[in-house]
Amino acid sequence: MRERVERVPVVVQGRRGRRGRAARLVWGGAEAAVTCGLVLLLLVVHQLWWTNRQAREGAERKVQALEREWGSGSGQSADGGSGRSPGDAVDPGRGGPGPDPAGSDLGGPDSGDGESAGRQQPAPRRQTDPAPRWDQAYAVLRIPRIGIRVPVAEGISKGAVLNKGYVGHYPRTAQPGQGGNFALAGHRNTHGEPFRRLDRLAGGDELVVETKRAIYTYVVDQVLARTSARDSGVIRAVPRSLVKAGHGYSSPGYYITLTTCTPEYTSKYRLIVWGKLKSMRPR
Repeated sequence: MRERVERVPVVVQGRRGRRGRAARLVWGGAEAAVTCGLVLLLLVVHQLWWTNRQAREGAERKVQALEREWGSGSGQSADGGSGRSPGDAVDPGRGGPGPDPAGSDLGGPDSGDGESAGRQQPAPRRQTDPAPRWDQAYAVLRIPRIGIRVPVAEGISKGAVLNKGYVGHYPRTAQPGQGGNFALAGHRNTHGEPFRRLDRLAGGDELVVETKRAIYTYVVDQVLARTSARDSGVIRAVPRSLVKAGHGYSSPGYYITLTTCTPEYTSKYRLIVWGKLKSMRPR
């Protein structure tokens, strides 16, 4: 009796089968790429649009709250002729070096310092504002040239100050109207980006700082487009670049310093705007 031999069919995969697997792999890769692209797009939208919207709305609410607290809903700025006649004593105030986490640059060559320009006018003696608490919003900065109205808070913490769309005051630098250097930092991109257009400021533009007791008008004096992120000299009591020789000041005065990152969307360098106190108007 013959044994029955079973024949097992052999399937030979040809080019069509290999092409099918390749097509599935390509399709799967395309789906993964599209998914990753959508996730990245959502992250970009969140950073460039949503964080700006949230921070700007929160900052505007804080400005309105401060104005209600001060009883000044009009938001008017001090003009050049409204300040008191200041004395001639110079009080450099306190100031100190420190890093600039928000990004900043220096001012241009010294254009208003020295005997030929006269001593900078100090603010009149007055009852000083109480020392602000850490992370507390206690002033409003207005820059008409670029349409900015933003709260000023104590400290330069990203989470508690800068990422809320506020401008941060460097610790150990002067307060508004004091002798020395009232130094501020702000984001240039994302989280409200209050200093986005800081590079558009030029000599003569006004920087108005309002507090509970007074309105101070500073005038832009120098702008430096780029300096190192570690150039701590720009926020000292007598601001002067430690990197860019000849940029800054050499004698005490009543200064304001605005710092932010440059170029846009990077934090490699710093952009600095310096101004001098022009007038003070009590509330």
